[in-house]
Amino acid sequence: MFHIHRRVVDFIPPPGFLTCSHSEALCTMSFAASSATFEQLAVPLLPSLYSHAFWLSRDHAEAEDLVQETLTKSLRAFGSFEAGTNFKAWIFRILRNTFLTSRTGIASARTVFLEDHPDLLDIADASPTPEDHILRLDNQAAVNEALDRLQPALREVLLLCDVEALKYKDIALVLDVPIGTVMSRISRARRTLYQMLQSQLGESL
Repeated sequence: MFHIHRRVVDFIPPPGFLTCSHSEALCTMSFAASSATFEQLAVPLLPSLYSHAFWLSRDHAEAEDLVQETLTKSLRAFGSFEAGTNFKAWIFRILRNTFLTSRTGIASARTVFLEDHPDLLDIADASPTPEDHILRLDNQAAVNEALDRLQPALREVLLLCDVEALKYKDIALVLDVPIGTVMSRISRARRTLYQMLQSQLGESL
């Protein structure tokens, strides 16, 4: 499977990040068991949430705001979370929906892919290909640059799959699309990224 090393996309929250509004929200429920459970589940995901928020927004300050708002919303909605289901997929969906209501998100949501209309094409096979194995690169700067040039919807599904290690069904939940669309986007994203890197690195790939 195609892997992107996490150090390419991790962006460490700045000092004082946990003392912002979402931390205050947690404090207001410090004696509630549900709040303690939420904190145990959410805090380990902060680096992933911040990293993904940055790739969505392409701006560090906006990414921080998105994570803060996501934590506030998810804490308030925590009662609706079903125990035993994937909390990471649940909170990533809230993050994405929060992003889509932002100015940047509204602009990026205008991109429409043929994959979003499965009746118009055959579902692509998202199983590993030779390209997936070739793309285990040490040249992280090249991968990072290629990711930056990738269309947002393709970059997002690739990061959810190959960095956040979410299953297809969980990615479908986050993106609110059919699993077939997820598979098609992953296939297209890997193929497009490979072509970008092949053009950039040539024979060294």
